Amino acid sequence: MSTEEPACAAADPEADTADNDSEEEEDEEYAKKVKLVQENPAFYTDAAAYWNNVPATVNGMLGGFAHINAPDICGSEIFLQSIFKMKNAPGHGRAVDCGAGIGRITKHLLQKHFGKVDLVEQCQSFLDRAKESLKSSPKVGEYLCQGLQHFAPEPGTYDVVWSQWVLGHLTDEDLENFFRRMARGLKPNGVVVVKENVTSSGIVELDEQDSSVTRPESLLLEIIDKAALRVIKNTKQNNLPKGLYEVKMLCLRPK
Repeated sequence: MSTEEPACAAADPEADTADNDSEEEEDEEYAKKVKLVQENPAFYTDAAAYWNNVPATVNGMLGGFAHINAPDICGSEIFLQSIFKMKNAPGHGRAVDCGAGIGRITKHLLQKHFGKVDLVEQCQSFLDRAKESLKSSPKVGEYLCQGLQHFAPEPGTYDVVWSQWVLGHLTDEDLENFFRRMARGLKPNGVVVVKENVTSSGIVELDEQDSSVTRPESLLLEIIDKAALRVIKNTKQNNLPKGLYEVKMLCLRPK
């Protein structure tokens, strides 16, 4: 007796093709929507308004996931230590914490490794909280209240530029220009570190609540390449809860 399924149970190739076409059309429409959102000046003002209403706490900075603070800092520590072990490693003189929030990363990571750390953050209430939290630290340099689309350090200022969970608030064009400015701001052997969520869907995903995007790794790497930077380290952050975006840590240098 045959155990094969009847022929009528086989997939209809024409139906599959129609489904694929429909999905591609939906992806194209969604991509157009994301592009229009990014081109609207409200992309920045809406984000600023959102963060102005977020509590100046670790839980607020991490979107309600305060429990990932320890594994996040641990992963960053290991990654930063690996950068310092490279040939032609960056120095320990000065770093900048881009999108610093309340100074979480400066406090628990960067001030341990650098003589001075500057903080760049557009939300004044977050900077005020950072000043309070870091008031006893001799390692803090400047507190700069501005968006990263406007931040332009002087050439040769930093050994390490650290940007984490913030670049989704920049448009693709502004992100490329941000990378170019950060490259000019590096000291000899300096590096730009990026720690960001990446999508598994292969497309840019829009968060309309906080007015940000999450890019696929392929697009992030494309923008980095266009900005005349090269990736010298690319590592996944481990020990985060299931269900969250994958987080990649990238170390970049000018080409």
